Amino acid sequence: MADAPSAAPAPARPSGLARVVGASLIGTTIEWYDYFLYGSAAALVFGNLFFPESDPLTGTLLAFLTYAIGFAARPVGALVFGHFGDRVGRKKLLVVSLLMMGSATALIGCLPTYASIGVAAPVLLTVLRLVQGFALGGEWGGAVLLVSEHGEPARRGFWASWPQGGAPLGNLLAVGALTLLSHVQTDAGILAWGWRIPFLLSALLVGVGLWIRLSVEESPLFRQALASSEARRAAGRAEQTPLVAVLRHHWRDVLVAMGARMAENISYYVITTFVLAYCVDQLKLPKQTALNAVLIGSAIQFCLIPLFGALSDRVGRKPVYLAGAVGIGLWIGPFFALVDSRSFALITLAVTVALVCHSAMYAPQAAFFTELFGTRMRYSGASIGAQFASVAAGAPAPLIAVALLAAYGDATPIAIYVGCAAVLTVVALLCAKETRDRDLTAVAPSSGRTTGAAGTGLAEAAAEADTGTGADADAGPARTATGS
Repeated sequence: MADAPSAAPAPARPSGLARVVGASLIGTTIEWYDYFLYGSAAALVFGNLFFPESDPLTGTLLAFLTYAIGFAARPVGALVFGHFGDRVGRKKLLVVSLLMMGSATALIGCLPTYASIGVAAPVLLTVLRLVQGFALGGEWGGAVLLVSEHGEPARRGFWASWPQGGAPLGNLLAVGALTLLSHVQTDAGILAWGWRIPFLLSALLVGVGLWIRLSVEESPLFRQALASSEARRAAGRAEQTPLVAVLRHHWRDVLVAMGARMAENISYYVITTFVLAYCVDQLKLPKQTALNAVLIGSAIQFCLIPLFGALSDRVGRKPVYLAGAVGIGLWIGPFFALVDSRSFALITLAVTVALVCHSAMYAPQAAFFTELFGTRMRYSGASIGAQFASVAAGAPAPLIAVALLAAYGDATPIAIYVGCAAVLTVVALLCAKETRDRDLTAVAPSSGRTTGAAGTGLAEAAAEADTGTGADADAGPARTATGS
């Protein structure tokens, strides 16, 4: 007989939830600031600093290669942080990820360049980029879960979308720092030493983020699941590791999450990172033109994300996500046509509308991925689905875009590339079921929203399936949230 489930945890008080949301938002903002700062610097200065013997386009391509290598470490970070996050808690792992990311970024600001130590410079840059990727692979899942597992179910999409705001806010800070430098320093000054300042500032930001993140409580749902798990172990009942449980019961949901990320991830790095290099190297525009356009678009996106998150609470995760995927697939052609105009107003319009479409995908993503997995495997499942997709999506996106531009001389093949990603995301979403009404205390391979006495029975079955100890778990994977 299964252990009796413990009482459902009480929702966090508004003041407590606001503290959790603030800690997650500030933490993800700092992490993404560090990560995007590297991408922006790769597009604008790293080619000259670390690959000076190449022509400008090749130097940019090599700089983006080190940028992409960071994505390779993200799945490893997802596996490691997901495993321990499901074992020892969300909060502890979030502190570790923040310290790792901040330390790596600050050290990049201290690196000697190719002119000083030769080939060792890009090697050290690559190593620190790997540390950044490893840390970010564990950050995202923990941040969105901490909020999702604290918040009230009826507004989960809204509250869980706030950590997602860390991406545009971090990008806003990163691009803003480089924009400020471009206004107060000459290009020669930036290349000589000015580029280091935004990286070194990361150490200060991490101190603030760490202080706030240490003040929040652990997820109540995790504490409840941990207590049940300890009771089962005390009774001599074996448990599957979170990774095994995810691959056994939720492999279809992992594929759905990966597919859902294709258009979101690829489009974002083309819109915000590649466009910087495109405007400077291809269109011969001043750095400030592209930087200011991304700056304005990111500010608008930050305001839109919680609105789209709230909309997903009303109409569902899938409709909002689908609208964004279809929107970016249709807009990417006009996007490059507007950028090619060389008009700052039209470039800003292109970037802003593209980021509106991206917001419609990114805002409901946190709640959507959270609702696909059970508590004791949720950190692993959400992180694996999100970060493994980044290797195929965000990692090669700037590289592929630069290679296509070099081969064909214009942006049409890049627009087709992003359009194909949008098609993949639409297909993945059409294969998924709506998750808005899932009860996070009971979500399992065959669960939906549960209430009352019947809900208690389903929650008990979910607890067993969650750890692979129940009869259904032994019989094989049940029907997942994808409906397959």
